[in-house]
Amino acid sequence: MNAISEVMGEAFTVTVEEPGKLGRAPLEVRPLGTHDVRIKTLYSGISAGTEMTAYLGSNPYLKKRWNPETRLFEEGASSLSYPMPAIGYEEVGEIIEVGAGVTQVTVGQYIWGAWGHTSMHVAEQRWAAPRVLDDRVTDLKTGIFSQMGGIALNAVIDADIHVGEYVAAFGQGVPGLMVTQLARANGAEVIAIDRLPARLEAARASGASHTINSAEVDAATAVQAITDGRGADVTIEITGNTHALNDAIRSTAVNSRVVVSGFMQGEASGLYLGEEFHHNRIQLICSQIGGVNPSLDHRWDRMRLDSTAMRLQAEGRVDFGKLISHTFKASDAQAAFDLLTNTPNDALQVVLDFTE
Repeated sequence: MNAISEVMGEAFTVTVEEPGKLGRAPLEVRPLGTHDVRIKTLYSGISAGTEMTAYLGSNPYLKKRWNPETRLFEEGASSLSYPMPAIGYEEVGEIIEVGAGVTQVTVGQYIWGAWGHTSMHVAEQRWAAPRVLDDRVTDLKTGIFSQMGGIALNAVIDADIHVGEYVAAFGQGVPGLMVTQLARANGAEVIAIDRLPARLEAARASGASHTINSAEVDAATAVQAITDGRGADVTIEITGNTHALNDAIRSTAVNSRVVVSGFMQGEASGLYLGEEFHHNRIQLICSQIGGVNPSLDHRWDRMRLDSTAMRLQAEGRVDFGKLISHTFKASDAQAAFDLLTNTPNDALQVVLDFTE
């Protein structure tokens, strides 16, 4: 056994063999290039939204081919197929080896980023250097939140919040609770909407000024009562549920916007676009992490979104660590995915531990 194997054991990646079934594939531990670094994964977060669509089989990439040139989904061959690597994109790890020409990072530093549910990642130093985990971060698990934090921050930037405005946040899962924290930090009075009491309690702990249980009351009516009859100044929908999107539209003030950040699946049933959307001139803004507001793309990009989310954590201006509800050994990944499949309401952020 070589020195690297002694440090990290058998290198592997978690795979999706078929919808609902995980596997495990070995990774080749190849020699490093001159400017490469080898990162041992410590923790990897599971996205309960986008990632689960690939795991369960509803992702459009499994049914159609995405053409990056035309930017259209095309019938025929699909972009994804089984078996495939699990698409995890919330990772933090430790540099355990560097190439001969590496000068910007050192062995022992912690790196955040996205490289999948794999025990090892090799990257160039120019990629790793700006992703060194801030020394002020004491809980290494919170290093997983760069990507999801960037997604939530992108939604808040798209919302164009002004101090003192009412922001209705539909969905208080992990990304929704991040939105609640970031919108509050941006000066908003946050109205958090969800159907689960435990998530509404988490929203209050994350700074929501008001909470609404949409399983018990009409969300739009409740939002109007809070806002003196106007409706929310801006609404952020981050559930990925079209019925929630319709409620978000109904809850929004006339001539105002709804930021749509949730990943909708299938046909958009439950939308009544001839009602409040049409009569109140509601503007729908897609907030997808593949881009930023075009009026800001000369200043903001994906790297700035992610690194800002990490800096806000390090400064204590947000607390994403409290969103971690479950940690499973990486060898028990199937149990973690089963939890999110069978009883998703019992979990917030689920983490895989690769330190075993």
